[in-house]
Amino acid sequence: MSMLVKITLVITLILSILIPFGYFLLGEKRKNRYLITIGTNAFFFFGTMVLAAILMFGGNADAAAELPTTPDTLDAVNTAANTIASAPSDLSIGMGYLAAALVTGLSCIGGGIAVAAAASSALGAISENSSILGKSLIFVGLAEGVALYGLIISFMILGKLG
Repeated sequence: MSMLVKITLVITLILSILIPFGYFLLGEKRKNRYLITIGTNAFFFFGTMVLAAILMFGGNADAAAELPTTPDTLDAVNTAANTIASAPSDLSIGMGYLAAALVTGLSCIGGGIAVAAAASSALGAISENSSILGKSLIFVGLAEGVALYGLIISFMILGKLG
């Protein structure tokens, strides 16, 4: 990325935060203005992040000056091209690590939300009738399984990366 693109992204990111909150503080005092502010902020912030990711992972294309003509040079170029083609690109490895991180994080967040709901309900049910302890523990265990499945999938992704 050139310096101009980096500066533009930083300015866009700062403005995506300042403009919605300026609207919130200085704008018309309506009932749902905070929803508009949060929505606008999220749209511009994540839009800027997606644009930055596209520009960051985009590569530069370099053209060769002239093609080799001798047989030895052609064999060396073909060997190098086959090696480069068979090796995974940096983008695919980076996206694989990003996928593993997202799977782990989102499954743990989902498991935490599920355990919070199931555990509080289980405690309420146990306090009324202690004979249903086993049934309520099953539901808490199922909720914890969500996080474990996410960890298993992230290990599978990391195993594919090398």
